[in-house]
Amino acid sequence: MTAVTVVIPNWNGARHLPSAIASLQAQTLAPARLLVVDNGSADGSDGWAERAGCDVIRLGFNRGFAPAVNAGIAITTTPYVSIFNNDAEAEPEWLAALVGALESRPEKWFACGKILRASDPGIIDGCFDCVSLGRMPWRCGYGYRDSPAWNRRADVSVAPLTAALARRELFNRVGMLDESFESYLEDVDFGIRCAVAGYGGLYEPEAVARHWGSATLGVWRSETVRRLSRNQVFLARKHPPRTWASQAGWSIVAAQLLWGMVALKHGAVYPWLCGKIQGILARPGWGPNLEKERTDSILRREEERIRQLQAEAGADRYWRAYFALT
Repeated sequence: MTAVTVVIPNWNGARHLPSAIASLQAQTLAPARLLVVDNGSADGSDGWAERAGCDVIRLGFNRGFAPAVNAGIAITTTPYVSIFNNDAEAEPEWLAALVGALESRPEKWFACGKILRASDPGIIDGCFDCVSLGRMPWRCGYGYRDSPAWNRRADVSVAPLTAALARRELFNRVGMLDESFESYLEDVDFGIRCAVAGYGGLYEPEAVARHWGSATLGVWRSETVRRLSRNQVFLARKHPPRTWASQAGWSIVAAQLLWGMVALKHGAVYPWLCGKIQGILARPGWGPNLEKERTDSILRREEERIRQLQAEAGADRYWRAYFALT
């Protein structure tokens, strides 16, 4: 069976949601259900989605991306579930390509495709994620010009939940998204958990989507930076190194500080600092990943992949500095 429910988290998405839904309704493999989970929108986008033929769950207030996704997955009964941002648009063959990839590789549990910038489709928004030993993710391809280098199918550990597909059973085995992350990096945490548990994924470049990017909060707005900064700490706390007195421990410190320098460059050092403090002081309620050696081993391989891809595509400043320090 190839029935797919598409879960679309939404908060005040009137600007882009109609295009997202139209692109999903135009798929050559029609979704069995379009399910919009609304985080208390005040712009009428939830009502618009309902009139457009989507099922709508109303959460009443903005609980964040992860809780909205979980609410949608919880009532999904189809063999496949797709998570799709309200500011993304899919090419007509996108869903068929992802389902085909998983149908051909029954040992794989999730799939993602090539995501291009909606504002400039010649530039990549992201293909898949790799996570360094410093627990800092890189959205592979982000900001690079689209080229044949990004047209190779690959096994991956982390799928960006901007536009992705998974077997519904995966969430029964690994668990739902961690709601303490609210928004940002919850997909990276989920990917690490999948990798540690032995559930891998696929990158299928024939599945093409476009993404406006941070249309809800903005790329360097204070709230975006605060959440990212906090959740970077959450990742390190939830998936700690075998020992902090190690290369992995130093890599985490270096990765956090370097991202702070990027925030400083964008005039966002205050929300970066607030996020770090909140991440350190918070008591989210989860216990740490006890598979520390396995996690370090997985992330060493992921880091080597970042190094190789950066060498092929041309290293950006952040990763050049990270590898110089670690």
